[in-house]
Amino acid sequence: MIISKNVFLKVILLFTLITLLAPKTYGSSSDEEKYKYLDLFGQVFDRVRSTYVEEVTDQELIEKAIDGMLSGLDPHSGFMNEEVFQEMQMDTEGKFGGLGIEITMEEGFVKVIAPIEDTPAYDAGVLAGDYIIQIDETPVFGLTLNEAVELMRGKKGEPIVITISRANTEPFEIEIIRDYIKIRSVKSEVLNNIGYLRITSFNEQTESGLLNAIKKIEQENKIKGYVLDVRSNPGGLLTQAVKVTDIFLERGEIVSTRGRDKKDIRRYRAKKSDRTNGKPLVVIIDGGSASASEIVAGALQDHKRAIIIGTQSFGKGSVQTIIPFQVSNSDNLTGIRLTTARYYTPSGESIQGKGIVPDIIIEQGEFESFDYKRFSESDLKDSLDKNNEEKNNEEDVEENEDNELSEFEKRLEIDYQLRRAFDLVQGVSLFNETQE
Repeated sequence: MIISKNVFLKVILLFTLITLLAPKTYGSSSDEEKYKYLDLFGQVFDRVRSTYVEEVTDQELIEKAIDGMLSGLDPHSGFMNEEVFQEMQMDTEGKFGGLGIEITMEEGFVKVIAPIEDTPAYDAGVLAGDYIIQIDETPVFGLTLNEAVELMRGKKGEPIVITISRANTEPFEIEIIRDYIKIRSVKSEVLNNIGYLRITSFNEQTESGLLNAIKKIEQENKIKGYVLDVRSNPGGLLTQAVKVTDIFLERGEIVSTRGRDKKDIRRYRAKKSDRTNGKPLVVIIDGGSASASEIVAGALQDHKRAIIIGTQSFGKGSVQTIIPFQVSNSDNLTGIRLTTARYYTPSGESIQGKGIVPDIIIEQGEFESFDYKRFSESDLKDSLDKNNEEKNNEEDVEENEDNELSEFEKRLEIDYQLRRAFDLVQGVSLFNETQE
């Protein structure tokens, strides 16, 4: 008996799908329903392969079918071909090539969860909440998330033009030069004996980077407290979120994950002592704080270890599992990113779609100063010690002229949320001193 090539391919495809998807028990009505639709899939595959306006390879069709099955479930599940899978592994190591943005799909367009600090997208002015509606000459509407990602990838030094839709503005173009990026996930500063800790992403280097920053700060300064800044931090590794939170807690649950089965619950608890010795802690979040950032903020808020300020976070409370697959006769791996659980804060609250609500809501704004004359006792005629006061003021002015503001101090002058965080740490520290 002679079997045509098309029929043979269809049989092979159906056999593969049934092997992957069918349970080990047979004969139920659900099995019959499944086989019926698998047969429909085979028919559609065969028709598209033979009559689509352009020739498409079997590999392309199957990969698109798998990706469609996954991305249709939720915005964070999807298929990763060999190239994407390799780049994903580089992402978690803290070095990869591209633009430097965490994205999702919303209403048919690419939505920016957050740009990663010190990356081409961040430096070009891309903001959390922006929608990418066109990539070079290609409209985004109608593309899958993976297809959009593929368009944004490219070689180092190659330019890309993305069209941005932003609230209250007309769509505009931004040109970005692709680059290979090594993320330094933790940055630190000290001002007025207050430690500033900035986490830009949660990768394999985050815990060690944060511990080293705290150790250096404590050795060189008499620290009153800390500001932990996770604004526009799109998240990353769950394990790193747990380890970072553990740095600030003595004991207790950090986060729990719960899958489809009610028994499928995993709890993560603090195991080490508080490395900051209970010093005042303020955490800043915003709409670009997602996933791992929300785990940290939620746990520290529930344990009343930190005061959370800023604006409501993104609300990504789901856990994705990376499952590798090996293509036959190939040494390279493909994989799927599958949503397998939701995570819950220590109080048992899911933040999926809701986010973390700050203890003190502080919108980002700008400082304003008013040019008016301040009067005091020293301004009165014949005020006591007036001459000495004037002399001291002249000396202070000369001294201030010699001391220029550092880059971080200049940032405090324009970053309203950050300034309020420093003020709050200062206030809590002073209050604690009065109680001793």
